[in-house]
Amino acid sequence: MGKKGTKTKEIIRRQAYLLFAEQGFKAVTMTDICKKTGLSRGGLYRYYSKTEQIFAEILSEEYVIADRIEKRERASVILEDMLEAIRSEIMDKELSLSLAIYEYANMGNEDFFADINERAKKRWIGLLKYGIETKEFRAVDPEQVSDLILYYYQGLRMWSRVISFDEQVAEHYVKTVKQLVLGE
Repeated sequence: MGKKGTKTKEIIRRQAYLLFAEQGFKAVTMTDICKKTGLSRGGLYRYYSKTEQIFAEILSEEYVIADRIEKRERASVILEDMLEAIRSEIMDKELSLSLAIYEYANMGNEDFFADINERAKKRWIGLLKYGIETKEFRAVDPEQVSDLILYYYQGLRMWSRVISFDEQVAEHYVKTVKQLVLGE
């Protein structure tokens, strides 16, 4: 696939993300995505055959840190970038996929979510081990702390759909992670 095709798929995923966040998974159709992207049905079907395929790709997108670790970037800088992205997500309830994820999981996709969770956990464990190795992070149990980071975040994201959090809640999350990892 060329640059144009890659760019088109990115536009489709970004626009579909907004639809899924707004309406949930079940309510979004390929016609809705065509309208949102301005693509014809044929144009959309050139890249995706169904909404499930688009949604699965959206959920599979990962915050890439392995290449940053390989380049020996400071672990604290990588952590700060990840926490800033999480802070933004917690505060933007309109962009929450919580309802869509719940609907999609209840369609028999539990293994898919288990895989996504496992990859996220491995990313956090990798970052924590790297930070401990470089002496930027405290000597914590990477598996235990990664569970706390992931499930605390996921709980906040889910509840952000139904409860308006103020900035302080997102700040508490960031401070808690930094206290655990950096000792701040």
